[in-house]
Amino acid sequence: MFGIPNSSYVTGPPPRETHRVTTSLTEILHLSVAFVVLTVDITLIQLRLGLSTFVFTPADLLIAGGFAAAATFTGFLAHELAHKITAQRLGLWAEFRASPLGLLLSFVFSAVIGFLLAAPGATMVDGFGDLKDWGKISIAGPGVNMAFGAVFLAGAEVASGQPGLSTWTVYLGLLAFFNGWFGTFNLIPVGPLDGRKVLRWSPYLWAGAIVFAALITIIAYSLLFLPGTL
Repeated sequence: MFGIPNSSYVTGPPPRETHRVTTSLTEILHLSVAFVVLTVDITLIQLRLGLSTFVFTPADLLIAGGFAAAATFTGFLAHELAHKITAQRLGLWAEFRASPLGLLLSFVFSAVIGFLLAAPGATMVDGFGDLKDWGKISIAGPGVNMAFGAVFLAGAEVASGQPGLSTWTVYLGLLAFFNGWFGTFNLIPVGPLDGRKVLRWSPYLWAGAIVFAALITIIAYSLLFLPGTL
């Protein structure tokens, strides 16, 4: 997800310069806090859903935390960095800012319900660009999720046909599901979500992207929880 400081976005002549990618200590801090919280959230969800044999041993901590970190890196961090890098290459200012309330709610939902309410914040973008610029920035995040989701899903499908690789099937399938779901959710064309800006730029691209992301989510879910249905 990416947002604009004044809660709207404007169009104008696209910038003529291609700027280098930069960051700040503030952005690094916000990304780090959001990454840690979401990693803890996904670890808690594993416990709630019984997806990890977590008994507070070092090995279990490493497995659960490692999977959670991989899911957070591909589903969240890579998504936000894709928005940021695309925007900055187009000459716009872009940095991630965490949402304290969103992070608190995500922790509560994960600990109590076992459901990931992922609203950790957004990549804030400021400057003038045309509809194509905003569309490119918007599709970059979900596009990364779709790419990761497709790779993880292919890996899960291969592992599912091999004896003794059931654990790999589960974890690769879950990574595919997380990425597919995160991409699908962000492509919903409402409010500040990416889908609204992609749809305004290119309805055909938006339709193809959300269908593809949804298919990854559905197939991954079926592989994990409804084996033999596809």
